[in-house]
Amino acid sequence: MIKRRDLLVAGIAICATLAAVALAKADKALMPSSAFDWNATTAVPQKYGSKRQVFQSPTATLDELECHITTLNPGESPHPAHKHPEEEMMIVKEGTIETLVNGELRRLGPGSVIFQASNQLHSIRNVGQTPATYHVIKWVSPGMSKTKSED
Repeated sequence: MIKRRDLLVAGIAICATLAAVALAKADKALMPSSAFDWNATTAVPQKYGSKRQVFQSPTATLDELECHITTLNPGESPHPAHKHPEEEMMIVKEGTIETLVNGELRRLGPGSVIFQASNQLHSIRNVGQTPATYHVIKWVSPGMSKTKSED
């Protein structure tokens, strides 16, 4: 039989948990209007080429907004085809890539834009003879469950 003491302990535990979650969210400052200089980012070597992390932060309207720049060596892909709940947009800066969109492989070059919808299988690979660089912009809408993914 549930006693008043059990209900009190459960209520305190729930309140403490909610307070901890709210505090954790409050610790991350919202990203204000910002400008990011290409020369101020560092290219971190990866097995497929390199990655430049530009920002990853909550904003006034998103739980998280993230931008990174990937450079793929010829013939390389950062990972196998995958899907995740976040939506993302990629903008090709240079090179020739092949991307999986709606079950179809598309070949694209500089200036091309790719939108990957939530939970849709996608991939990207450098099919050119020179490095291919693209910007990735990914967002997490409020209340959306997020899984960790690499692009």
